[in-house]
Amino acid sequence: MASARLGAPGDLSEREREAVEALLYQLADDEFVVADRYTDWQCQGPTLEADIAIANIAQDELGHARLWYDLLQDFGYEETELIWEREAEEFRHATLCEQSFESGDWADAVVRSYFYDVAEFLQVEALAETSYPRIADRIEKVNGEEHYHREHAQNWLERLCEDAEGTRRVQAAVDDLYPYALTLFEPTAKEDDIVELGIRPTPLAQLREEWYDLTGAFLDGLGVSVPDREALDDLVAEETGRDGSHTDDWQRQYNELTYTYRMLDRTEARRLMADPDEV
Repeated sequence: MASARLGAPGDLSEREREAVEALLYQLADDEFVVADRYTDWQCQGPTLEADIAIANIAQDELGHARLWYDLLQDFGYEETELIWEREAEEFRHATLCEQSFESGDWADAVVRSYFYDVAEFLQVEALAETSYPRIADRIEKVNGEEHYHREHAQNWLERLCEDAEGTRRVQAAVDDLYPYALTLFEPTAKEDDIVELGIRPTPLAQLREEWYDLTGAFLDGLGVSVPDREALDDLVAEETGRDGSHTDDWQRQYNELTYTYRMLDRTEARRLMADPDEV
């Protein structure tokens, strides 16, 4: 049975608001942190076209973060509170997003992008049926750009796996990143409410199964193996991000992200992007 349509931000019950906020933090933080990580590869890619593509993808993901942070501002938060003045442990992004790139290996960037983009595609598809109208209003824009991101990652994976050395590099990246990729499907404390209220009607556990089938079949076709399905629960990285636990990579990234704001003793900052409702 379809969940009842939720009301406007000011009309939500406490339970509804907490569930909406939990989902929005997860979505926004994932996009913001992975966008920043992609900038590590600007001017470092194997071709000029790769540099331009990764820069465009970073900009797209930052725009998606803007969409979700903006919905949190419906509840009275300021952008400085949501990003620059939050403590590192308050972020709820999956730890895949924060992992520093293997120095000099483009395969790492491509595998990470592929894992992330397929997961985001599945979650956005599930959000198309959301009971919260403010989220539904933003799905079309995100989905259109994610199609390009997935296509870019798949094309590069196919290109890399044309020879044995490239396949070896992709396999090494898959092996290294898989435990962190699984954190994309680890729940926040409000997961049951998110599903029961229809904010994201599909449980993360089901999305993980779909992600496993899609990514596993594609990689298998390239000669790259993934872990057995039965091993996934034991393989998830210890630090998931969804519960506030993060790796050392995040603390370093967080310090870099907030350095200027903190060192200049700022109390406000330029907005990431214009409010989508104002343009």
